[in-house]
Amino acid sequence: MERFSQKYFFITALAVAIVDQATKIFFQKLLAPGEIKIIIPGFFNLVHVWNPGVAFGFFGNSPHWARYLLMGINLVAATGLYWLARNKARSMQIFCGLVAGGAIGNFIDRFYHSRVFDFLDFHIGPYHWPAFNLADTSITLGVLGLIFIFSKEGN
Repeated sequence: MERFSQKYFFITALAVAIVDQATKIFFQKLLAPGEIKIIIPGFFNLVHVWNPGVAFGFFGNSPHWARYLLMGINLVAATGLYWLARNKARSMQIFCGLVAGGAIGNFIDRFYHSRVFDFLDFHIGPYHWPAFNLADTSITLGVLGLIFIFSKEGN
């Protein structure tokens, strides 16, 4: 365990934010607004969707000021995760970095576009999971990893 270093946190968060933004730019250019590109019929599509809300489109019809609230939450979360990862094991830094990098990636979208770009659409037949992006995936994986770490510490 490496102590007194947050390098894994920073490397992970930066990599996630860069890859997230690169994929969003790529798919915004690849797909026209509203376009659906079927990749695996009945299971996976690429879509061009803008989400003005938070996860799964919740609060999508919120007032304009809510954008700033969401941006603030993104920054507070990233900062809090930095403090959580300080002087911790590499795995803790990486999981915190995954969440922080995802928060930063979605912050960038909200800052420049007032909403978040989503392009991954998984479904089984007509039943669709809400579209999401790599930042969302990173946040989910990071949270699952943190839950695992904290559950092991509790034993």
